[in-house]
Amino acid sequence: MAGEGTRRTRRRPQRTTGTLPPEGSGAALDRGHALPVRQWPITLVLAVAAVGLVITSAGDFKVGVLTVGSALLLAALLRMVLPEVGLLAVRSRFTDVSVLTFLGAVIVLLTLVAQPDPWLHLPVLDNIGKLIGRQRH
Repeated sequence: MAGEGTRRTRRRPQRTTGTLPPEGSGAALDRGHALPVRQWPITLVLAVAAVGLVITSAGDFKVGVLTVGSALLLAALLRMVLPEVGLLAVRSRFTDVSVLTFLGAVIVLLTLVAQPDPWLHLPVLDNIGKLIGRQRH
């Protein structure tokens, strides 16, 4: 038989084979550049998110969190538009763009309606506290 000489084992292989990197996971620039420059898409996204965290910790909550949400939306845009994004590619292009867009949009929307003094007024949220309170009783 063909596989008679090989022994089957339940142990995990020491080296993973058969897994392909996500589409577009190649470095954005060639090896002649330094690593942060080669991986400029994720470096840019992380820098914008870091600026948002600094702004948030400095005391301007809404502007800082909007900046963090914008970093996720920027990541979605870069993943959608650029052919090679390096470490910004995690799964398929569709999955990455979908998840990043959803999370970024939710963070931005929740920041815009955050109390006190929301920047975006949604009438459906006016009585949501009363609706939640009624369901508990």
